[in-house]
Amino acid sequence: MRSKHTFQATESAGDVSAVLVRPPAARCLYVFGHGAGAGMHHAFMEACAGLLADRRIATFRYHFPYMEAGRKAPNPAPALVKTVRSAVATAETLVPDLPLLAGGKSMGGRMTSTAASTGSLGSVRGLGFFGFPLHAPGRDSSERGDHLGDVGLPMLFLQGTRDKLANLDLLRPLLERVEPTPTLHVVDGADHGFHVLKRSGRTDAEVLEELCDTFAEWAGRIL
Repeated sequence: MRSKHTFQATESAGDVSAVLVRPPAARCLYVFGHGAGAGMHHAFMEACAGLLADRRIATFRYHFPYMEAGRKAPNPAPALVKTVRSAVATAETLVPDLPLLAGGKSMGGRMTSTAASTGSLGSVRGLGFFGFPLHAPGRDSSERGDHLGDVGLPMLFLQGTRDKLANLDLLRPLLERVEPTPTLHVVDGADHGFHVLKRSGRTDAEVLEELCDTFAEWAGRIL
């Protein structure tokens, strides 16, 4: 089942669009935020929603206000965090019978973890990240992950070895200091968008299957 929805992101930003995909016999719902440069209808988001549905995981994708308005520059972080909280609250209302997970692709994931680090994120039981953006390209730092120690929920990090926004030599020791210990799944040869080179002998589609298999297995363990 696929249905369209709107909800108020923030009082000043107004309503944003959302899409709920609920497969038969769904076992949980993932509140799935998009990355900075592309909205909830991006091919990666669509593909993941479909593959997760095949694994009985429902998804609630939504737009951040700037994307809804057709702008390129993201809103300030406080507005993005408020949107995450509004999305989770809306998902809880729409699907009250399923346990909740939350997170997203790149920025959508980081804004979700930021929200969770500053207070309870509703009934969310765990956070899953498709390419956590630890730093800007070429500006290696772990500062953007300092808040992860305040989340206090099970977390899954799906990361590529060629991701220029997450130096694994910085991410690994950062996660070792977090409780409960997060799950880190590394995809050899994948970049921030989880694209792999032809010489890897794998296709992007195969990588997406691996990502969603890993997400589904993790969800089954923590719920």
